[in-house]
Amino acid sequence: MKFDVAQWRALLRPGDIVVVALGLAVCVYAVLNLWQGGVPDGAVVRAGGRVVAEADLTRERLIEVPGPLGVTVIEIQPGRARVASDPGPRQYCVRQGWLTQAGAVAICAPNEVSLSLTGRAAAYDSLNY
Repeated sequence: MKFDVAQWRALLRPGDIVVVALGLAVCVYAVLNLWQGGVPDGAVVRAGGRVVAEADLTRERLIEVPGPLGVTVIEIQPGRARVASDPGPRQYCVRQGWLTQAGAVAICAPNEVSLSLTGRAAAYDSLNY
């Protein structure tokens, strides 16, 4: 069966083009507005399920968090935070890099340490669930 563009175009009606255009507009709107997290205003560091530090994101600082495997270092700079180093074997939380949106989380599971950013408008990614 050969695909012929002329036959395919003949099947389109003006309403079909409007529906496609509206669908594209909704997709662009969703990407630009709904999947953007808010500006973070603070960071919460947990170790073993307990909050060990809360910091605002207005000044630079390093937070050393002891865990079962060793010390995890959290680096905070204005408007962002990251796990700078971790004694875990795979370094997933370090590879995440800088967290810049409210609601973002980096979890160092082997060392039982997590970093999360707080803010007024957190981004929730329900597509992953």
